Amino acid sequence: MIMKAALVCTAILCAGLGIASPGRTADITPLAPGAKAIESPSGWTFTVAPYFWGAGISGDIAQFGLPEVQVDADFGDLLKNLDFAFMGAGEARYERYSIFGDIIYTKLGADGNTRNGILADSVDVTSKVFSGLVGVGYSVLEDQTGHLDVVGGIKVWSVDTTISFNGGLLGGIEANDNATWADAVVGIRGNYFFTPEIYLTGWGLVGGGGADVDWDVALGVGYKFNDAISAVAGYRALGVNYDNDGFVFDVVEQGPILGIAFRF
Repeated sequence: MIMKAALVCTAILCAGLGIASPGRTADITPLAPGAKAIESPSGWTFTVAPYFWGAGISGDIAQFGLPEVQVDADFGDLLKNLDFAFMGAGEARYERYSIFGDIIYTKLGADGNTRNGILADSVDVTSKVFSGLVGVGYSVLEDQTGHLDVVGGIKVWSVDTTISFNGGLLGGIEANDNATWADAVVGIRGNYFFTPEIYLTGWGLVGGGGADVDWDVALGVGYKFNDAISAVAGYRALGVNYDNDGFVFDVVEQGPILGIAFRF
């Protein structure tokens, strides 16, 4: 029940690609490198980062028991059909402990089709997707070359889709449906410095609950220009398979990331 499409947003500051801090280690925000970090006298470090992510998307969408729709939107389609997008991440870190969060919201339109193109000549799909993650972490490995955190959290999804069938047996039918659910996820995130300037960073999360499976992985390379600025580039893939009472949202989003991080 997996279909393929492509969806790309320009990537700036992707989660998990943390900013480089003094002493070669890097502070990691699970879904974006910190755009702003403040060290308080208490020892806490705070990081917030709005970001954009370049991604392709593949999956099946269905509602009200109607046939599953296959969406196909490449980079050009996304630029033409993306109505609105907001993404941001943040982290509070104290010694080995961390609290982190990530928010993704997109509203876009895309062309689709039914299997074999028999039931409809074409399909118009409008999708509003919100994903919010809140989690905690503990560093099980930490030294001057980097750290590895074990993390766990809750991810909330809210998806609203409108599907319009054109031509064929279902021509003229339009349906709207929505669903909201929560998944528990666990995993790891961390970074490793090969040199004082170059580091590898990434994360992997997997879980489920409302969805049958919910996963998110990323890997990137960062370059630390100085204690305040570093650049990152890499790749991220995220997938969720939700199927309940005729509402299907079985998608995979994946694509490159590229950004610059600032530390204060």
